[in-house]
Amino acid sequence: MESTEVESDILRRVRTLLRELDGHHPSCQHDRGMLRWTLHKKIDQNPSSSSILVRILVKELERAERGDYRHYIIPLLHTLMYTLIKAPCISDELCSRVYDFCKKLLTLPKPFCTIGLDYAVRLKMERAAPGMLYQRMVISEQSLKSNPYPYQEKIFIFADPELLSEAICNALVTDTQAAQLSQSPRVCMCYVIIHAMQAALGEGCDLGSLRMSLQDMSMSKVEHWFHQVVAAVECTGNEASVDREQHVERLEKIYCALLGSLPPGDAPLGRLQDIPLPNPNISFHLWKEDDQLWKELVLFIRPLSQSCEPDRLSQDLDNFEIQDIISECECCKQTRFSVLSTDSGIERDLPPAAEEPFAPCSADTEQSRLQRKGGIKKKPSPLESMAFLQTGCNGPGAKPAAKAQKRMGIPAKPPAPLQRLHTARVVLLGDDRLLGRLAQAYHSLRKRETRRVFLTPRLNLQFYYIPVVTGQPSAPTAATHAAAGPEELCEVAGYLGRADPWYESNINTLCHMIPKLATMPSSPSKHLVTDLFITDVIAYYVRMGAQPVCFQVYAVKVFFNDPALEPAEDVFLTELCAQVQESISHRELNLTKKKTTLEGPGIDLAVTYKKVVVSERAKEVSASLRSTGLVMKAIPADEAEDLLCLNVNITEIIKINNLSGRSFSAVTNRLKTRNIKIRSTEQRPFTVCLDKDSRRTYRNVISVEVSPCLEPSYCLQKTRTMKSSVHEAEDVGLVKYMPKSLLLPINTFAGVIQ
Repeated sequence: MESTEVESDILRRVRTLLRELDGHHPSCQHDRGMLRWTLHKKIDQNPSSSSILVRILVKELERAERGDYRHYIIPLLHTLMYTLIKAPCISDELCSRVYDFCKKLLTLPKPFCTIGLDYAVRLKMERAAPGMLYQRMVISEQSLKSNPYPYQEKIFIFADPELLSEAICNALVTDTQAAQLSQSPRVCMCYVIIHAMQAALGEGCDLGSLRMSLQDMSMSKVEHWFHQVVAAVECTGNEASVDREQHVERLEKIYCALLGSLPPGDAPLGRLQDIPLPNPNISFHLWKEDDQLWKELVLFIRPLSQSCEPDRLSQDLDNFEIQDIISECECCKQTRFSVLSTDSGIERDLPPAAEEPFAPCSADTEQSRLQRKGGIKKKPSPLESMAFLQTGCNGPGAKPAAKAQKRMGIPAKPPAPLQRLHTARVVLLGDDRLLGRLAQAYHSLRKRETRRVFLTPRLNLQFYYIPVVTGQPSAPTAATHAAAGPEELCEVAGYLGRADPWYESNINTLCHMIPKLATMPSSPSKHLVTDLFITDVIAYYVRMGAQPVCFQVYAVKVFFNDPALEPAEDVFLTELCAQVQESISHRELNLTKKKTTLEGPGIDLAVTYKKVVVSERAKEVSASLRSTGLVMKAIPADEAEDLLCLNVNITEIIKINNLSGRSFSAVTNRLKTRNIKIRSTEQRPFTVCLDKDSRRTYRNVISVEVSPCLEPSYCLQKTRTMKSSVHEAEDVGLVKYMPKSLLLPINTFAGVIQ
């Protein structure tokens, strides 16, 4: 009877979850986004009911596949797989049903076939070696040393302290630190051992005796048995000829050896017990420096504690012959790592106060009137030194040293390809302004990698986005975007929510929930909610969200009314806003008043753009108009629209002559383009604001050029190809197969569901 009540309760919770996907939200709005979390917590409290939940989810999946409920499939499948990973023991019959369903998804379009294939591969391994998915997740997330599975993962949470309140930042720092307190390598190793035994032996595993045996062991013995279990599970999962029974026999031998004095088969049987899935390794960062993201990624792969070996300054950066090519590559000119000089190099050109004592040299040099002085050298960061970037490469993902062999005349072996053993999961907490900053950092990172390849062959970089809006922006931001509400500042989150209902249900609901939880008065109930809910949702998102939505990054070139100023180059992700700049001088003010009286408010603009048409043929259009401002939006209002296209709204001022006199009206011109140039024909300046961020405002602008930002590696290869090819305008050779545009991928649960 009790089993029937449990099954009814779980079925009711699952059906409520599906109704929320249909837009029927629960009566209490604050419960939105917590239905999935409460369902999994319910199963954690009663691990034996995990099989019941899996069986119910399989039935609902089959019903959704038969009917017209495809939008149920991916949420149900993610819920099922997360339950299966955490479950203490699932029968082979149930795993087989889930595996067969995932194979059916291969006949459906993306993203169903992509997710179905991924989960089918995982389930095939899990059926042969129960507990393998749990084991791999714990090993990688906790960075446990294991030769059979040497992968490591880390979650980096980035927040802008100028966009989020101090209370929210402090609450998030406290929560992420508290999530790591009770987790040690020893505890996580014991979890892996116990979970593997229970997954293979089921209720025949005496967890009490096993826990006591591991508790009395030294750390070295725990590591020994941990490596034994990992080797047994990985061996079974990677061998196609080994079946489930052979795997159970292997673990049963290890189990008996672990218990020692307890004879096999005499252990008391017990009910299935929950083995916690440890929280992943999470670090929280306040984004204060422009290159902070790059520094944290480098430190993740190469901690500063690792020593720098001079003999290893050889192979990883032997590709520096590309420097002469890079010097001609437009997109790679800005990032420099060499010498910063602020003088001409001639001593007589220096002011007297700038002279420095220098070492004595030859008499001829001393008598010379013109003496060469060294420039002011920039002190390099330890993270940018070649020695630091090359050391510590020994390991499964490293290239062997070849310089010693070269000197001895021994032909060097071809270097082994690097493996991406590290995965960095970067979670952004904020609004569109933070994503604009991410686009800048990502563009800078790609330029660094084009000049000096280091992260790309070693690191799998994943981006995640959780919208958080405090509702009270800072004073400068409020002045620039006075009418901007939470929806206006979270256009990317809105698009992702429309494209992926599971993202809308689980992630977009955090937009206002995190500020509320952070500002709650201190109480036991508050800690119960925040310490579990926020950390668990972030962990669930990064574990199950593997389908990227790629956003085009746009390059903008800004020209100023002062000819002495060099044009500024920048990138943006969501929006470019241009407005007429208020006149400063008295003369300009008088001219502006006269012009406004005759022609109306605004300035005269010359607009040249390539019109987007269905045939994909470029059609260049030119127009002249009087305008008070314009907005370019890169995020479409509908998920069915083209994501690689700019929607430009230009406010045009039209002069109307009638019997009562002259009047003016404002009309919004809408156009779609990927490349556009705007120039003030009367030399009156305007302001340009990028990604709704007042900190990224350019003043005294007379012209802007916007185009899709090119991938720096494409620019480099294109420049190299043009040197040896007469077909300058065409992409030939390797360039044809390289990504041309720079796209920023943000992971969701389903990507874009058509």
